[in-house]
Amino acid sequence: MFRTFSIVVISLATLFPPSTAQAEDSPGQKAVLVTGASSGLGRAMTELMAAKGYFVYAGARKDKDMQELNAIENVQAVRLDVTRQDEIDAAVKTISDAGRGLYGLVNNAGVVVLMPLIETDEQDFNFQMDVNVYGPYRVTRAFAPLIIESKGRISTIGSISGTLSSATWGPYSMSKHAMEAFSDALADEMKRFDVKVSLIEPGTYQSKIGASAVKRMEQREQSLEGSEFKADMDENVEWLTKALAQSGDPDEVSKAVMHALFDANPKPRYLVVPNEEQAQWTIYRAIERMVEQNNDQKYSYDRAALIEMLDKAMAQPSP
Repeated sequence: MFRTFSIVVISLATLFPPSTAQAEDSPGQKAVLVTGASSGLGRAMTELMAAKGYFVYAGARKDKDMQELNAIENVQAVRLDVTRQDEIDAAVKTISDAGRGLYGLVNNAGVVVLMPLIETDEQDFNFQMDVNVYGPYRVTRAFAPLIIESKGRISTIGSISGTLSSATWGPYSMSKHAMEAFSDALADEMKRFDVKVSLIEPGTYQSKIGASAVKRMEQREQSLEGSEFKADMDENVEWLTKALAQSGDPDEVSKAVMHALFDANPKPRYLVVPNEEQAQWTIYRAIERMVEQNNDQKYSYDRAALIEMLDKAMAQPSP
């Protein structure tokens, strides 16, 4: 998949440095909305926040999932399909009427379409963007007044695929790359309201997103037999299956979300990966892209100037 990248070492210990000050000594009942909370990363972060004493509005689409979520202390399920404006509006009313306000929003709901770009039909492409791009836009826009009122936090779950991409990953990577720009622009807009915005960029962690993608392909009777990209797809599915089987503890992602929501000094980005290899791919691709942009352009910088820029960026204090 991504095998040519050089080695860059990042340890999880550097992701969450000890804070010199916490947002508060006790969580009280600050309320957070998590979209896509029925399983995977969304369920893990919901359970962790609820266990820490925060009140979680857990977005889900199915009655069974809502019943299970409602059985958790400090959790209230809300019916929330991020592609349906009527359900988003109803969720705003439910949370507003509850009277406890809303301190945090976690845009977590997501899907993956694993197909070659030139063979992806518009129905699948629209589905990918409707959930992963329009979903966070719709939900954030709808709940912004409540978050602004509480001077709260907004976190969006991106992916290392927002930096990395290759054959058959195009639709998904495009959607997650969009979240890079979404989070940057939103952070700049919301700082005038004292609202802090973070992007969480996980690697491979246990979730049902892959199984859901396969199920959707089966339901649509899709096959790559005869495709020029069948070998790429087979290789990527094999890699993804192995990566998920060896993936890390989803609580690593949940802890990043907790830090982003409740620490006094949240980071704008959190790279959270289960192994060094995925950190290498991601960081090296970011460096490689910078080199590609700089190469043979009118104002190209030499190595010394680039290193000076890097040193300056690394010396900047945390936001």
